[in-house]
Amino acid sequence: MARKVFYSFHFDGDCQRASQVRNIGSLEDNKPINDNDWEALKKKGDAAVERWIADQLYGRSAAVLLVGNGTANRKWINHEILETWNEGKGIVGVRIHGLKNLAGSTSTAGSNPFDYVSIGSGTNKKKLSSVVKLYDPTAVSDSKATYKKIADNLEAWVEEAIKIRNNQ
Repeated sequence: MARKVFYSFHFDGDCQRASQVRNIGSLEDNKPINDNDWEALKKKGDAAVERWIADQLYGRSAAVLLVGNGTANRKWINHEILETWNEGKGIVGVRIHGLKNLAGSTSTAGSNPFDYVSIGSGTNKKKLSSVVKLYDPTAVSDSKATYKKIADNLEAWVEEAIKIRNNQ
């Protein structure tokens, strides 16, 4: 049975690329929210968005952060990362800037989102990037090869993320 995961991504920049990954189908994912519903949800305030995120994470084993050029250090991305970690779920990052969007364009790599979230406190405080992995399947030759590398490895990356989290 496929793992149940929550996909996190920057909607405006990467919706089309994220859709490609979600359509791989090796993992059972949360139902995506469309842009109109997302805007309506944001208008209800932070508490409503936080509840929606918590609801989306409920019953999931892990979160897969699909990382594009503008993903890092966004308010709700940071919240989803921290919420996932605090709930004891695995989290893994996968760079998707090498996938083509509907216009046939790829993008450039963005910063590591896990550099902007810290865990622990005092002398034990550390960036989540020191624990969580961010894979870069875009180092291959083209969009199709990037897609194949993601499809071939996504399940294993999620399993590894769960093991990492369970060992913390």
